[in-house]
Amino acid sequence: MKTVEQPAAIALEAAKPAPARGVITDVKRWALHDGPGIRTTVFFKGCPLRCVWCHNPETFSGRPQLTFDSRRCIGCGTCVRVCPAGAHTRLNGEHRIDFARCTACGACVAQCWTHALEIAGREVSIDEVMTELRRDRAFYASSGGGITLSGGEPLAQPAFCRALLAAAKAEGLHTALDTCGAVRWARFESVLPVTDLVLYDVKHVNGERCRALTGMPSTQVLRNLRRVAAAGKPVWIRIPLVPGCNDADADLHQMGRLLADLASVQRVEILRYHPLGEGKREQLGMSGPPVRPTPPTREYAERKARVLREHGVGNVVVR
Repeated sequence: MKTVEQPAAIALEAAKPAPARGVITDVKRWALHDGPGIRTTVFFKGCPLRCVWCHNPETFSGRPQLTFDSRRCIGCGTCVRVCPAGAHTRLNGEHRIDFARCTACGACVAQCWTHALEIAGREVSIDEVMTELRRDRAFYASSGGGITLSGGEPLAQPAFCRALLAAAKAEGLHTALDTCGAVRWARFESVLPVTDLVLYDVKHVNGERCRALTGMPSTQVLRNLRRVAAAGKPVWIRIPLVPGCNDADADLHQMGRLLADLASVQRVEILRYHPLGEGKREQLGMSGPPVRPTPPTREYAERKARVLREHGVGNVVVR
């Protein structure tokens, strides 16, 4: 009997799903603006949008990527010698990288003591992330905080996202999902039972204008938002305020009418644009953003917030 049962047992073991693993860029402790209380925010890699103002372009791709800060480079040439893909070259004293050839193996990073070269993104297990999340659970409890999954777009890695939220809920932690909404509804359905709060980004309500600014129309984003709200899940809306892109009063009036009809929206945050993503694009070998807005002042953002309040939208805050 052993010769029959043993292969069957091995086959059964092989059929079990592997533990969920994901790719993240960072785990930020003591986050104070990603939901209520003191939180730890996990930044996922991968996003379906390509917002022209994005300040986290290292999360566009779902894979680890090489980054290069030319200000730190001393021109030693070690990376040229150790790179197995031949992605590094020096020409006329200038360090050049063919990012298309780079495999993010990390050989050059290991030899770069000035940290001009880094890898954005690392593969992790649920247990590895939970070990980090548990460190501040006393602060979560005392402040009404918890954990937030952000990115990028956490639902771009649906299995890992749900497994991590479920693990946190199993330990009694408050969970928040920061999403752009541009994913299939089935992915929302899979995580809502283990999500206490949804932080929902709304970039633009006009479909074609949204496509021009983010790469996708607003149709799916707004449809999912209405369904999340209809499910009774608490929602905080986040609106990036980007001058020349989505700050026209006509667009904000339309936004106000939309939000006024959603009963589960508890808070609306206007997030003022900042240009920190421009330097990151250069480090990733990307071209610069097609728009370079001037960061809005708080006074300007407060004026725009009043447009939303005209429609009865409550608890609008400027950050």
